[in-house]
Amino acid sequence: MSFFSDLKNKISGKKDQNQYLDGFSKTNNSLGKKLRIITGGNAKNDEEFLEKLMVTLIEADIGYKTAEKITSAFNKESRDFVFLRQDDVIDILSEIFYKFYHKDDIEEIKYNNNGPTVILLVGVNGSGKTSSCAKLAKKYQDEGKKVCLVAGDTFRAGATEQLKKWAEKLGTAFVCGKDGQDPSSVLVDGCRYAKENDIDILLCDTAGRLQNKVNLMSELSKMHKVISREIEGAPHNVWLVLDANTGQNGISQAMLFDSATQLDGIILTKMDGTSKGGIVIAIRDLLDLPVRYITLGESVEAINEFDFDMYLYSVIGDLNNA
Repeated sequence: MSFFSDLKNKISGKKDQNQYLDGFSKTNNSLGKKLRIITGGNAKNDEEFLEKLMVTLIEADIGYKTAEKITSAFNKESRDFVFLRQDDVIDILSEIFYKFYHKDDIEEIKYNNNGPTVILLVGVNGSGKTSSCAKLAKKYQDEGKKVCLVAGDTFRAGATEQLKKWAEKLGTAFVCGKDGQDPSSVLVDGCRYAKENDIDILLCDTAGRLQNKVNLMSELSKMHKVISREIEGAPHNVWLVLDANTGQNGISQAMLFDSATQLDGIILTKMDGTSKGGIVIAIRDLLDLPVRYITLGESVEAINEFDFDMYLYSVIGDLNNA
């Protein structure tokens, strides 16, 4: 059985299969269908084909460096082929993608067994941090966990009010400060509230202004320190919320935030609105960061734990015959 056939069998019948297939249809149009176009019936395995392959990968937002590595790996794996059928290309490429993403063991999401689990969400304004907080809160609530939301973005107009409305709608606890208050002090209040009220999951929203990178990064570093003093091992997870539409700019964002507070993973938002789904591969290759969650829609339920098998089939498979 080929690698891709095995992949198709693995994802068959998964409960969120249709959501993935629909959500990644734009990426599939950009990558999966273009791969079939450049292959045609049979493509000669030569430099011209490799050049077309690399361009296709770059257009899917895999990025130049990662696309170059993948193209080189493809050349090595396909050197026994004089001509390439579509199925050959998809099979070889999907296995290469899989190896790129699983090049190292991926650590499980960390949960605190002796008190609140603190999750810090970072990212630029407009990336979807606040709505991701709400979506995660709903997910954890559905799992029977007691959740508290902390409004650590005390500078953006309306940020606290927006998160407060979500907390009221979901019926979760909520901690906030005054406009312009030191956000670290708000997070300290949140940690103390969580300990006193047996909170399972403390979700902390943070500011995302990049106008002054030095101040922002110093602020995030301070948050990390004060949280760790309040709750042992906290923050247990630091996730960068990244708008998938930002493309390769997301890589530089991730590097910037990782330098201030060590990231444990990525939440990719608005995945259903972009054809640039290749950023998943680029982030993993260049930053060694796994994608933890993706959002595929506007509703509060529209958040999924990232399933690489589902992702891979959705972006590279023949969805007309899914």
